[in-house]
Amino acid sequence: MDTKEILERIQNNNKRTLVKIYIQGKLDQVTFGPDVRVIRMGEGGMVFGDWEVLQPILANYSSVIEDYVVEGDRRNSTIDLLDIKNVDARVEPGAIIREGVTIEKDAVIMMGACINIGARIGEKALIDMNAVIGGRASIGKRCHVGAGVVIKGVISSPHASPVTIEDDVIIGPNAVIMEGIHIGTGAIIGAGCIVTKDVQAGEVIHSPIY
Repeated sequence: MDTKEILERIQNNNKRTLVKIYIQGKLDQVTFGPDVRVIRMGEGGMVFGDWEVLQPILANYSSVIEDYVVEGDRRNSTIDLLDIKNVDARVEPGAIIREGVTIEKDAVIMMGACINIGARIGEKALIDMNAVIGGRASIGKRCHVGAGVVIKGVISSPHASPVTIEDDVIIGPNAVIMEGIHIGTGAIIGAGCIVTKDVQAGEVIHSPIY
């Protein structure tokens, strides 16, 4: 996705607070409306929808709803999370991956990794724990992005260039890659480095600020 597509999606999508509600009560007496999904199970069930729609329903039908528990993982969000059921990769619990992300075959996304809209994760790449991959960043094949790495994203300016990391790059833990940087094939970035300019193919960077 390019910046224009991302900005249009953010601007045009409605802000939603999607929730799942476990309800006990007489659901056959509740009118939920077309934008709510209801799964009935005995004297209760599960309800899925936008909290702004569901909150007044719960209040209006309090006489027939005995109890409920609300679960949610976002507030006023315009971009949903990526549906990973059919992604041909390994995605561990706790990873946050937004819609519009491309994850190629046999990539590995570890716990706590955060990947923003428009990013691409190449085949057999590893995104380690708590790494942050910013919007539109491109990670090549077989790259290893270490734990706590921050790769800056660009989604607010249509003229800004995203980070591009070619194949077989290793980025050590807690490194920071600034906006627009290009890292060539097979380069190695040491732990904790702050990369502010392009890195050539095969180059090894260990300076704290490069």
